[in-house]
Amino acid sequence: MTPLAQVDDLVTLVRRAAALWPDKDAWIFDETGVRLTFAEVDRQSTRLALALRALGLAEGDRVAVMLRNEPAFPLLWLALAKAGGVLVPVNINYRELDGAHVLRHSGARFAVAAPEFLDLLGRIAPETALSRVLTVDELAAVELPEQAVLPAAPGERPINIQYTSGTTGAPKGCVLPHRYWLTLARGLVTGFPSVSAEDTILTAQPFHYVDPQWNVALGLAAGATLVVLDRFHPSTFWERVRHYDVTWFYCLGLMPTLLLRQPESEVDRQHRVRAISASAIPRDLHAALEKRWGAPWHEAFGMTETGGDIRVSDVDHDELVGTGCIGRPTRDREAMVVDEAGFPVPRGETGELVLRGIGLMHGYHDDPEATARAFRGGWFHTGDLARMDERGRIFYLGRTKDMIRRSGENISADEVERALLLHPAVRLAAVVAVPDELRGEEVKAFVVLDDKAEPDELAEFCADKLAYFKVPRYWAIADSLPLTPSERVAKGELAGWPVPTYDRVRHRWH
Repeated sequence: MTPLAQVDDLVTLVRRAAALWPDKDAWIFDETGVRLTFAEVDRQSTRLALALRALGLAEGDRVAVMLRNEPAFPLLWLALAKAGGVLVPVNINYRELDGAHVLRHSGARFAVAAPEFLDLLGRIAPETALSRVLTVDELAAVELPEQAVLPAAPGERPINIQYTSGTTGAPKGCVLPHRYWLTLARGLVTGFPSVSAEDTILTAQPFHYVDPQWNVALGLAAGATLVVLDRFHPSTFWERVRHYDVTWFYCLGLMPTLLLRQPESEVDRQHRVRAISASAIPRDLHAALEKRWGAPWHEAFGMTETGGDIRVSDVDHDELVGTGCIGRPTRDREAMVVDEAGFPVPRGETGELVLRGIGLMHGYHDDPEATARAFRGGWFHTGDLARMDERGRIFYLGRTKDMIRRSGENISADEVERALLLHPAVRLAAVVAVPDELRGEEVKAFVVLDDKAEPDELAEFCADKLAYFKVPRYWAIADSLPLTPSERVAKGELAGWPVPTYDRVRHRWH
């Protein structure tokens, strides 16, 4: 049996898991009750891989997948690993503008989608490289050849083009190799939180994000059972954790705050959770979270581009509760805080967080300039501000990027601006983040109009073009906006720009 330390691709990982724990539940899908053993995961993903090859999938072909949290999504991911293809996850909230960008830019030839998304993909297809769109049932019905050979899967071969909002422009496609996922999963097995076959882990995020995908890889690496929720439901989340005897889970964004706002219960501490990992734990609520459920919450930092980078382990946990510290680099990462010229700043001073190590993305798909900028000097530049203390622990301080972080979602301001400019009445648009107690940040749009248009009309227009979470809540309609010498909106001056603002949630101006 191949030792985990020597596994560097998903194909070997799933076959190893099937051999070690064949009859153990690998996945449990809460919404439908479907359970798959490790042996069934291996067998069913192989069947899908053969079907894809029978349809003409060649090595390196991209396959867009637009499915909810159902077994077919992770099975297709592993099938593409076996067939030599590349997964392009498509956010199920995308509409024509953002969906078309992902499909067009990725060059996906095939798509597998739920029936509810077929109409959308049909409208988008003519402006993309799509040659065939299938449902899961249609793919399952493909007749297999009597003999077929699946290609090898070297660790550096790309397996994902994972789209993430960048600092400017449309979302960028991160080219992620097999080794990216193995580095991330192996680090969680061999280091904190030391997940093993004795654990039951849980994910509540949609599969088009990286989190459920690395949870799949982690379960396969550790022999842990993975429970998959259809989505995050604050009112029933802990009930499901107790029901399945979950021992560890990861959450992010608004989730901790929403959980803490649920009514307290006498069964709050009746669970088997030994540790929780989370990104952006509200520092003022950290102690209350631990007191409420009696389990330690550990801060973790990672990016789609880089995987799992920095964590608070059990060694430092007690000292760092409520400090905002994100921990130390993992064994596969080096981290440094640098000035604008790329030189290290003294310990305790603020600078940009940069990272390097094994298992990072290869770069941004079809964007060598952005890749070169991101990896300048041999380090990945996160665009995040941080400081490092004398003991090498890192404290996150904010972002340098023109990006909005709403309820855990990264939103490119430029993408929303481009959608707004498609409206015939909009002459100029600028989108910024504004603080929000519940969601961290909310989206605010400043617009200059050539013709009359109401905020609700503009919001409805945006909702047809973009995912719901990208649609601005706040609208400021102005006669003009401050401009830089290069004719760009001077966003730094917008905070004090004298213009009324409409709140489309409360339906009032202020």
